[in-house]
Amino acid sequence: MTEYKREIALPSEPAGGAEILGFRPLYRQVKDHFVRRLVDGVWAPGTALPSEGQLAAELGVSQGTVRKALDELAAENLLVRRQGRGTFVAEHDEQRILFQFFKLVPDDGAARFPDSTVLATESAEADPAERQALALEVGETVLRIRRFRSLGDKPVILETISLPERRFPGLANGPIPNNLYSLFATRYGVTVAHAREKLKAVALSPEEARRLGTAAGTPALLIDRLALSLEGAPVERRLSLCLTEEAHYQSDLR
Repeated sequence: MTEYKREIALPSEPAGGAEILGFRPLYRQVKDHFVRRLVDGVWAPGTALPSEGQLAAELGVSQGTVRKALDELAAENLLVRRQGRGTFVAEHDEQRILFQFFKLVPDDGAARFPDSTVLATESAEADPAERQALALEVGETVLRIRRFRSLGDKPVILETISLPERRFPGLANGPIPNNLYSLFATRYGVTVAHAREKLKAVALSPEEARRLGTAAGTPALLIDRLALSLEGAPVERRLSLCLTEEAHYQSDLR
């Protein structure tokens, strides 16, 4: 049975600071409190959480309420349940990204993490599309990363990644890793929680085709992805031109 309770100020929140919004399932309030711990870095990636009993006692709620909140966070890939070991904050390792974010799969069906080669990085004023996607003001700058990604020895993706420069200071000064989402979490405390994608069929320009080693006009799949943080703020716009002669986009619908 779902437990309901008027909005409460859970521990670590200012007294009287909870907004009275009427009745809401208590596990949702507990879940929001746990998300705030993730956002604030109290629970860092890879951290083992206290037991359900400890969390329930700390918050003054039932163990079932805590379990339901944790189950939802696990279903959203923010936590990982490990049999016999407990519950851990999810890390942006390659396996998680393959499962949650990287959807281009070779036609032989063997999903694998792609290799990356950075072509260029630049700091520039955000263009109108970047401002709209990333909620930036006129005059704000973005860091643009251009790279191609390979499955095996064959380049199959040409990417342009746009990041709000104020949110990722110094990123361009060092090597750009293959796994950017792990870097966002460990160096900048920004966890990519989910993303929205738009897909479109396009024909490659001569320059795009040259980069991918194919003919101009070759059909490609354009993926326009907006990555969002735990708070729902846009943190990355990624345009990916994908060759699909030997690969396909795979999405598991639940």
